[in-house]
Amino acid sequence: MKKIKVLHCIETISSGGVEVLRLGFGRNYDKERFDMRIVCTNAKGPIKEALEKEGIQIIQVGSFKSPFEFSKYRQVLAVIKKFSPHIIHGAVFEGMCMASICGVIGRVPIIILEETSDPQKRSIKAIWLQRLLAKVADVVIGISPSVAQYLTEKAKIPSKKVLLLNNGVDNLHLLSSNNDLQRKDIFLKSFDYVLGSVGRVHDNVKRYSDILKALKILNDPKIKFLLIGDGPDLDKLKVLAKELGVENQFFPLGFKENTSNYYQLMDCFCVPSLQEGFGLVAVEAMFHHLPVVATAVGGLKDVVQNEVTGLLVPHSDPQSLAKCINHLINNPEISLKMGKEGFLRASNLYGIEAYTNALEKLYLSLMAKDNQLTNFKNC
Repeated sequence: MKKIKVLHCIETISSGGVEVLRLGFGRNYDKERFDMRIVCTNAKGPIKEALEKEGIQIIQVGSFKSPFEFSKYRQVLAVIKKFSPHIIHGAVFEGMCMASICGVIGRVPIIILEETSDPQKRSIKAIWLQRLLAKVADVVIGISPSVAQYLTEKAKIPSKKVLLLNNGVDNLHLLSSNNDLQRKDIFLKSFDYVLGSVGRVHDNVKRYSDILKALKILNDPKIKFLLIGDGPDLDKLKVLAKELGVENQFFPLGFKENTSNYYQLMDCFCVPSLQEGFGLVAVEAMFHHLPVVATAVGGLKDVVQNEVTGLLVPHSDPQSLAKCINHLINNPEISLKMGKEGFLRASNLYGIEAYTNALEKLYLSLMAKDNQLTNFKNC
């Protein structure tokens, strides 16, 4: 039997959650049944290399200046003509535009769109455009209950088209490496209390600056902040740490391909985002038995159970963040219990196997509904 061809359309492949999820799926999907390729705006770094090692072809079309940059669509249509996908699956706004517009023009039988952000502050014009794109889609995926609710209630996409499909973490790959990294290797002391975070350093979204401000409030030199990630605001954070007098407590290590070694050095994980569609790093932390202090926004308030697997705080509130961190420091037995509960929740709900099985099942069901699977088997 020939393979079912799936063309994924996303924005940049660098170190974000969307491409990490595609990599997890790429490592685990049934390669005897499906053939997966990716169209993106730009690609670089270890995730690109890891995808290519899995045999997944990546085609770059360049950055979009507007949703109606038709020169980019011509490049995507050329890919469609050559690859002849049965399914086109677009995530992130640029990816949704590529999938819907090129899917229709290129006569791809099945079009799937996926909302990956926390779009509560999206403009009316952008919501109208998303609603228009969704008209040609067979399914619109929401990656968390909060995002699915946005799609039906605010974007006004018919509920019969909206599917909740929780993101998944490639926990088997995440936990497979042997940890030979010690705290002393990065100049941490054994008695330090280590707050950790992982992600792109865009402070207007992730707000790592709130963790630095919480350090100032806590005023305890034994509390350290370990940040794994890179981005345009990293130097600004270093300047802020110096201004606050906590530069000796701030350990920004940049992007690391193997994050598992660093999770295992942490005592508590912090996600101080202003907005978050899902919060993959919170789940990764839960797989490492860490209590999670997160802002009550987007998918984070679905992933983290307040006072069970962690603590939820208002966004942009360093004082509340400091209070929760202090509570965990002074109550290690509560931290330990939250870590255990978080691991159980992550294992039951957010593993990559469950995500992969659900997405493959969606592809097959849509093929069958479109009478493609029956015809496909007879090829």
